[in-house]
Amino acid sequence: MTFKTNLTRRALGALALGALALSAAPVAAQDFTARIGHLESTQQSRHVHLEKVAELVKERTNGAVEFQIFPQAQLGNQRQMTEGVQLGTLEATVAPAAFLGGFNPAVSVLDIPYLMPADPAAAQALREGPFGDALLASFDKRGVVGVAWWPNGMKNFTSNAPLDDIAAFADQKFRVMDSNILIEQFNALGASAIALPFGELYTSLQTGVVDGQENPLDTIQRMKFFEVQDYLVVSEHGAMEDMVLFNPMWWNSLPDEYKTVIQDTFNEVVPALTEHKAAAVAEALKVIGESDINIREASAEERTAFAEKMTPPATAAYIKRAGDEGEALIETYNANK
Repeated sequence: MTFKTNLTRRALGALALGALALSAAPVAAQDFTARIGHLESTQQSRHVHLEKVAELVKERTNGAVEFQIFPQAQLGNQRQMTEGVQLGTLEATVAPAAFLGGFNPAVSVLDIPYLMPADPAAAQALREGPFGDALLASFDKRGVVGVAWWPNGMKNFTSNAPLDDIAAFADQKFRVMDSNILIEQFNALGASAIALPFGELYTSLQTGVVDGQENPLDTIQRMKFFEVQDYLVVSEHGAMEDMVLFNPMWWNSLPDEYKTVIQDTFNEVVPALTEHKAAAVAEALKVIGESDINIREASAEERTAFAEKMTPPATAAYIKRAGDEGEALIETYNANK
């Protein structure tokens, strides 16, 4: 036997042993990996509890499902992430419902003022009940799967003009997201609504392009809007909600038991998420309170008066936009609130 022949046989044997070793190697623990993109920072409630969900889901599926969380628009702006989930270039996103109205008009139901109950347990029952199921199902025809939805704070009014009572809103100009529902909300108060990009809001308040705006307290504090506003009313008139959206192909590749684990875990962490958000809001109010801004809390009677004025025209604008699908959602809501 020549040296060359011996060497060739040894090489072939090594290859055969290598192939045998590869075939006997265990399958990687992460059978299903999903990247989840979102817009908030790592300190904010959404990210903190996405990390918790990822930890629990991995544990409860014995490592078979792994979520990789990408905060702060690392994977693109919200539109890009939503389209990525639809196209399959991204497995999932947690998106503010307010950013999804152009993609799914039905979800704009959440723009209606005082739609969500003030009591956290009642609000979560609504999310997990027939109304929540119907709202999540509305994403099916848009090429994504709605798996759950999360609370992310309540909006409040600020302005450079007094907000002593409901009558004081007349003739003031407020910045809104581009939503006919929110425009009708302010029209009902005798105010004007101007749709402006969020990035322009601070300067617009500072220069008087608009008198006021609406946002959660932690956003008002973090974006320093209170520095260029004189009045704040803690009205909690509008819910900021997050929709958890998955790519259909990735979601449908999961065994049913893993789907159940994921949905249950997203819902399970809501009380802790709500508590974390409440702490952030309390801290924000403390910081805002150390400034010169005038702060008052709307009474229960005033909130009822706000709702009576704003809700009917906002609801009508929603149904006009979302059509029969929207009307059916409102009927489900009324039957289950």
